[in-house]
Amino acid sequence: MAERINIKTLSLTELDESLKDLGLEGYRTSQIKRWLYKFDAPDFEAMTNIGKKYRALLEEKYTIQRLEIVDQQKSQDGTIKFLMVLEDGHQIETVCIPADERRTLCISSQVGCGMGCQFCLTGTMGIIRNLTQFEILEQVASAKRFLKDERISNIVFMGMGEPMANTKNVYNAVDFLIDSECFDLSHNHVTVSTCGLAPEIEKFTERTNVKLAISLNATTDVVRDQIMPINKKYNLKVLIQACHNMNLPKRDRITFEYVMLHGINDSLDDAKRLVKLLAGLRVKINLLPFNENPQMPYKRPSPEHVKKFQEYLLDKGLFAIERKSRGADILGACGQLVTSKTDNR
Repeated sequence: MAERINIKTLSLTELDESLKDLGLEGYRTSQIKRWLYKFDAPDFEAMTNIGKKYRALLEEKYTIQRLEIVDQQKSQDGTIKFLMVLEDGHQIETVCIPADERRTLCISSQVGCGMGCQFCLTGTMGIIRNLTQFEILEQVASAKRFLKDERISNIVFMGMGEPMANTKNVYNAVDFLIDSECFDLSHNHVTVSTCGLAPEIEKFTERTNVKLAISLNATTDVVRDQIMPINKKYNLKVLIQACHNMNLPKRDRITFEYVMLHGINDSLDDAKRLVKLLAGLRVKINLLPFNENPQMPYKRPSPEHVKKFQEYLLDKGLFAIERKSRGADILGACGQLVTSKTDNR
């Protein structure tokens, strides 16, 4: 007998084709997808409206596997950080951020990160490996199990790793997230981030219609070279040109994330350069005052300083908001996710 495979490792296309080969088509395929992803069936026997004959066929060929949350921490502000251990013993973190009626899940795309941004703790791990489609989606499924009746409304690929360095698995996962028979999220409520991989930015809208966020964080190559090594490969000119080359749908905006480091990139001159740099693009700017930690030399600008920077951008017609830090007391805020390997399986 052939070894059974985890059915959740199949892409949407592969799943459709594989089920067709078993004689399962049309509405039966739709039923199975809903059981797997919308209803989170733990096994094939739970699929009560699938005939016993077909459940037996599924059981013979596939398994249904899960990732479990092994630890969780809750912040004073309600943010929850989940720790999951992968099959090879490596760990990843996922963060749930509640805000009014929304619950945003910040998910990881890699174990560690190879981009080396100097203000990010995840970068101190280096890159260990990409996450699979299954491992990406199970972060969402595991969080849903933990939260029970509390709906996850938004997904952001802003956890551990560089999503654009793992495009195959990230895009396959996105397909499930916005599929009406699976996780059924609006494409407007899913955001993929990047630190600036220009070739992938240009191709982004060819593959998906979800939102794009770019971690910018500087207005000169000198500063960006210093804090974001990727800039030495794709400098600001190349990065911004890639944004202009995108086939961005009408009314859509590119989100630019701007981590504010006091005395490094938060001057009024930086604000002026930022306006010029983004001229001609439809943008939203998220200002993120740095979350201080003992391992990093950078300081957080004062609230007054951030306000002046923001007001200048607003006065020049840019849509700029300050994104409030959440989960910092449990190292769950932006740039604070870091784990270690637990065993050597």
